[in-house]
Amino acid sequence: MTPRATARAIARTPVVLESVQPQPEAEHPETQQADALPQLTQEVLGSSAALLENATDGGKVFLNGQLCWVWDAGQDDLRRLAAVQLVQVGAARVNEVAAGFGVTPESLRRWRISVSGEGVAALASVKKGPKGPTVLTGAKIIDIRGHRASGASLRATALAAGVSTDTVRRALASIEPAPAEPAVDMADSPAGAPAVSAVPTEPVLPVLPEPVDRTGERAAARAGLLESAGPVFAPAARVPLAGLFLALPALEETGLLACSMATFGSLPDGFYGLETILLDAVLRALAGEPRAEGATRFDPAALGRVLGLDRGPEVKTIRRKITHLAATGKAGELITVLATHHLNNTGEPGGDLAAVLYVDGHVRAYQGSRKIGKIHSTRLKFPTPATEETWVADAEGSPVMVVMAEPGAALTGELRRLLPELRTIIGDSRPVMVGFDRGGWSPALFKHMAETGFDVLTWRKGATENITGGLFAPVTHVDAHGETRTWTAADTVVDLPLASTGEAFQMRQISRIVAASGEGTRQIHILTTNTELPAGEVIHRMGSRWRQENYFRYARIHFDLDSHDAYTSTDDDPARSVPNPAKKKAYQKVLTARTHYAQVLADTHAAMLAIRTPDPGTSEVLITNAMQNTVNAPLSDASAALDQAETVHKEIPARVALGELAPGQQVLDTDVKLITHAIRMAAFNTATTLAREIRTNTGYARATKEAHTLTRQALTSSGDIDTTTAGYLTITLDPLPTARATTAIAELCQQLTTTQTRYPGTELILRYNIKNHT
Repeated sequence: MTPRATARAIARTPVVLESVQPQPEAEHPETQQADALPQLTQEVLGSSAALLENATDGGKVFLNGQLCWVWDAGQDDLRRLAAVQLVQVGAARVNEVAAGFGVTPESLRRWRISVSGEGVAALASVKKGPKGPTVLTGAKIIDIRGHRASGASLRATALAAGVSTDTVRRALASIEPAPAEPAVDMADSPAGAPAVSAVPTEPVLPVLPEPVDRTGERAAARAGLLESAGPVFAPAARVPLAGLFLALPALEETGLLACSMATFGSLPDGFYGLETILLDAVLRALAGEPRAEGATRFDPAALGRVLGLDRGPEVKTIRRKITHLAATGKAGELITVLATHHLNNTGEPGGDLAAVLYVDGHVRAYQGSRKIGKIHSTRLKFPTPATEETWVADAEGSPVMVVMAEPGAALTGELRRLLPELRTIIGDSRPVMVGFDRGGWSPALFKHMAETGFDVLTWRKGATENITGGLFAPVTHVDAHGETRTWTAADTVVDLPLASTGEAFQMRQISRIVAASGEGTRQIHILTTNTELPAGEVIHRMGSRWRQENYFRYARIHFDLDSHDAYTSTDDDPARSVPNPAKKKAYQKVLTARTHYAQVLADTHAAMLAIRTPDPGTSEVLITNAMQNTVNAPLSDASAALDQAETVHKEIPARVALGELAPGQQVLDTDVKLITHAIRMAAFNTATTLAREIRTNTGYARATKEAHTLTRQALTSSGDIDTTTAGYLTITLDPLPTARATTAIAELCQQLTTTQTRYPGTELILRYNIKNHT
């Protein structure tokens, strides 16, 4: 029988419900919370039911015009049973019945579960009696923690303190004292026991309740009457992705939200504001889905609980909002503002250097159908349609800024273009050490950088003479983590010729002896214009350039660095001058002709020598012109071929207009990609900051190798959201799979709590805990 048929059958047989006396046994803690029952005059439930109720006479429910349920005032159990049976027979939906009876859908769900499990008696209201004194006093907490600190297990601690293991867990997890309990005099406390005043009252959090209803705000947003929806949090337990709250203190340090607000102002009026869109993008990236399409692989409600909304934004909303930001043309300005914030907050104060930066080009391959210019990819080992980007990283390898390189530009040209912007970002005249690989080799560039206040740090390119072995000596360097490294190096000075002027530019050279690819050793040379840094630090700084390469590798795997976040493109400038590939092909023919000429010349000399050398016993040799012409004929042909190849090569122009070479070529849109780069840079720097905190402020034994892995594990863990303390948002994570990981995250939570970070868009201060691992 269908639900509608069942409803009609019940309507034909009116039923008057009798009162049920409450049972003496205690209810489940969740069912003890009596819901407020507002008295409504009349309410229509669905298409066939109506509720008539007042405060003095009780209420009635009519189904298809027939009286089916009746209760007197105060008979809450019968009232709740009526609501439950309305849903069971299909007369109305859960939300409709809950709204009509003035309760939440969660309360109605609990009533239905209680009726199916314990019968109608479970719906009766039980009067709460006075609570007795708690066994978990301040002195008891100190006693429990003292036993636990001595290394006793949970069960041994419970036996020694005379309490249950659950009480031990509450005592160990307590943070704030209850205001009604007097403070404990620490003079009477055991030595080394923590200062605890009283027992906190642990709220009973509902497990994954319905999200806070934001229907009204969504309606206002559709009507254009809402600027943006602010975060609203409700108490909830076992919330998926609650670990993402750990990222907020580190995300605030990146300045992404503040710099974006200063650059873009705000998004057009709507439900999702600028802070929400950016925060959602960063948190998704940290959870393993950096692209907009990744929003489909999350439960919208789960991500919404972390954002303080009823649900996270959908893919089309994310794309539309990011596209609007890109349309403002301020994506490059955002990158510059972020770089200024980063370098002015994470520099190396007190040193002669304003910053140590690494610059490198990155080829982002394109796999679409548009006609995009080809660039040689060192990773793929062949030319491919691609866009080239120039990245700047700090001394730790964390990305600072990125600019889209000019098509066909070399790293030397990009460095010249970046220097004025970097000087503006640094904001003072102190030297900035810029490290790069051999792609930026140019003695003229080195001189230019030195004259503008930039110290050069690069590898020497090309063959050079080895340094005398007697100049080598051990050098050491102690890094930021206290690790000492030792190398064998020679500190010398070299002169580099300047091709344009014929002069020489002097630089400092640090040479090292390293193992060769086969057997034996070889020398490698580092060049710098800085004469103050110790040789060991120069070697360390040069070796640290690989941190930028590690970022490219890590970001490709975890943050989709090379993804196509926008497929729009524009026509390339057809008048742009580009290298003529025909010139290169012609030059290859010149080289081939030269090689052939040299071989023929050698053969000719050998032939002439042979005919001029008489046989043994012969005193004279007659050489005729015909013989010489025969020997020299191949040489004449080879010389003519070489002259022809050189003439053709000279006549071909070195550069041509792009429109002549590749008509219709296009370039990819850059603004959307720059905004997504800014988001992923913030995500990477956030994860790096958390990993650094684990390494420096926790006792995790394998932090050196597993800090990033533990960070990703913690960020995707579940936990509780507690808003019962005014002004605070308390996040209590569920324990991680291993005790050592749980302990490390507990120490991280203590460190993050001290930052007093506010949740974006609210005045709520974040506090972090983690449950004990049992």
